[in-house]
Amino acid sequence: MNIDLNKLHPYPFEKLNALKSGISPPPSLAHIALSIGEPKHPPPEFVKKTLENALDKLSIYPLTKGIPELRETVAKWLCQRFKLQALCSENQVLPVNGTREALFSFAQVIINRATDPVVVSPNPFYQIYEGAALLAGARLHFLNCTEENNFCPEWTSVSPEIWRQCQLVYVCSPGNPSGAVLDIDKLQTLIQLADQYDFIIASDECYSEIYPDENHPPIGLLEACAKMGRHNYDRCVVFHSLSKRSNLPGLRSGFVAGDSRILASFLRYRTYHGCAMPVPSQLASIAAWDDEQHVLDNRHQYRQKFALFRDILGSVMPLSMPDAGFYLWADTRVANMGNDEDFARELFRQQHITVLPGRYLARSSEGINPGENRVRMALVAPLEECREAATRIRRFIETAQQRS
Repeated sequence: MNIDLNKLHPYPFEKLNALKSGISPPPSLAHIALSIGEPKHPPPEFVKKTLENALDKLSIYPLTKGIPELRETVAKWLCQRFKLQALCSENQVLPVNGTREALFSFAQVIINRATDPVVVSPNPFYQIYEGAALLAGARLHFLNCTEENNFCPEWTSVSPEIWRQCQLVYVCSPGNPSGAVLDIDKLQTLIQLADQYDFIIASDECYSEIYPDENHPPIGLLEACAKMGRHNYDRCVVFHSLSKRSNLPGLRSGFVAGDSRILASFLRYRTYHGCAMPVPSQLASIAAWDDEQHVLDNRHQYRQKFALFRDILGSVMPLSMPDAGFYLWADTRVANMGNDEDFARELFRQQHITVLPGRYLARSSEGINPGENRVRMALVAPLEECREAATRIRRFIETAQQRS
């Protein structure tokens, strides 16, 4: 057995299930899950139809590199969305089966175990970053993302010694769980540090297409590169997915793009890894990446749900609206219910609503766990279900405040 498996922490939802174990919520209240970032909006009908019409392609072994039409569609989308001058579909784009598997396998390619490697990660973080680093033989250096730094990593807090050992930096913008977006200055500073210390940046941008202002979409890492005149995207790779953008988590379709030298090594690894995307999925993905109207509709639905939560909960629970994404990173201390675990457990017990304690998404670093006293609420359910959830949470908080 790989002894590094022993370093893996229980997944957040294992901890959540243990927290809820033995609790019997009111049977009269239907369960509402706000804990998992699984979109519940219907997938686009035209994508489903494309997939259905392509089922005869199941008889074809897919290439790991994907069909040229998919890579070309992705390159075109990236150039339009992030204002890139050019992107070579032949060697700067690679289809993947969703960002989760790609973010994990990427570390296995990048990390050189022989040099005491370090992976730098935001804290809180998407758990795949940690697992990927540990199973690649690296140790993690966490950067606490708190209200004080607008939930963004502070590169200046990293010592030169850590930067010299760093081989890979994971960034998540818009962030999970906070929704914070890294601005161009932070991204370009990180790119300059990558040049100085020779590490690679993996930018998880799977929430980039859910944002509140149509005139201000989140900037991406490749866009920050382009604005510096770095059209080879040296040391920079981005990860995108159709799961959130197009409500297609079950399609398991995404891509990586950026530095062609890095992608050549990643393609070599993936050829042996055996993770080629089925051709019907590739054709359905082309249809999804080639259409923006369903994405506009998707954003409109999320705006409605955020407005609901703000209107219903705003007077009893201060809510900072995220820069982007579909999570609320809510402070639980206002409810006088103890910490984030207490809040989540009692909310489930009294109102049959599941939220995720923030500490499960973070690690103790620099003397604190930056997820404590917060819960992540994923506003993925349909509008009326979100209205019901916000109403019940308000009732829960008002009851707790009356008792105190």
